[in-house]
Amino acid sequence: MKKIISLLLVVLVAASMFAFTACDKATTDNNEPSTSDTETTDTSALKFGLGIVASSSEAKAADGDTNGDADVEVTAVAVLLDAEGKIVDVKLDTLAATTEWTSTGTAVASTEVKTKYELGDAYNMAAFGKKHDGSEGKVLEWYAQADAFAATAKGKTAEEVKAFMTEDTYTTGDLAAAGCTISVGSIMKAFDKAVANAVESSATANDTLKLAFATSVSNTDATEEKSGSVGVDATIVAAVTDAAGKVVVAKTDVVSTKVEFDLAGAATSEAAAEIKTKGELGDEYNMAAFGKKHDGSEGKVLEWYAQAAAFDSALAGKTAADFATLADETGYGAGDLATAGCTINIGDMIKAATAAATVA
Repeated sequence: MKKIISLLLVVLVAASMFAFTACDKATTDNNEPSTSDTETTDTSALKFGLGIVASSSEAKAADGDTNGDADVEVTAVAVLLDAEGKIVDVKLDTLAATTEWTSTGTAVASTEVKTKYELGDAYNMAAFGKKHDGSEGKVLEWYAQADAFAATAKGKTAEEVKAFMTEDTYTTGDLAAAGCTISVGSIMKAFDKAVANAVESSATANDTLKLAFATSVSNTDATEEKSGSVGVDATIVAAVTDAAGKVVVAKTDVVSTKVEFDLAGAATSEAAAEIKTKGELGDEYNMAAFGKKHDGSEGKVLEWYAQAAAFDSALAGKTAADFATLADETGYGAGDLATAGCTINIGDMIKAATAAATVA
């Protein structure tokens, strides 16, 4: 009899444990779905950075048959980095412009200047480009090579990306295999700066990184008293937008170049192997010391970089449709933005910010 009772107790205990386990599993299944059954969203804050490299070539004097000219190149790279320093996203673009003047000191009016990415298929690299090493194979358009650079960089550290550049500034490994066979010397320099400049932000992997240029050209003819000039200003905005198209964080900078020449068409300015942006010049830009408010009113004028920072702060939380409200009818900072100290003309800054916020 004792044996029978003991056996019944064992069976009852086992049944109770099974029922408890089943009940616990049912509770878990009904109230706390496993991670595999739910979509996970990475909301970790990312670092955000912009790097710019600019230069101008040695100017060629004009003669009776050909115009004088000088080339300007501006390369910009924007990055998002995770906590481990790996690339979450990267955008890049390059502006290549040629400035010209005649042998009588007259500036040659420039048509609209577009970046290599903006030119798209019209850049004609696929039709006329050749691989630098003479090997056979299809050459991708510049924008496709830029996309290949970005796709290859994702998930890698900056050092791993830089390892794809050879001593002669061309590419190797995964980067070359992806179709990026152009010289990446300037791109890597700008990439280096972007990573070095990256700061903590509220951007996450759910947001979208954008980059855009707004370019303007100014020309003056030479006179007996004064040199003529051809200037190119490239305004660059890197921005991160959320799913609703609102700016999460932005960074604005400007490269201003000028080539001067005399009445005989000879260049009177020197080439610059590297041109600093207005932001990089910092206090050396001397806006606070020599700047005046455009409306003639009294008051302290902030340095350019401080005014640009106020502009970037004003973009946050706005969509492209809201940007126009930041300026008055003459293009200068208005309302809260002017109160914050941004009193410069922001026409090109708004153009670049709008292009960045709306680019696909």
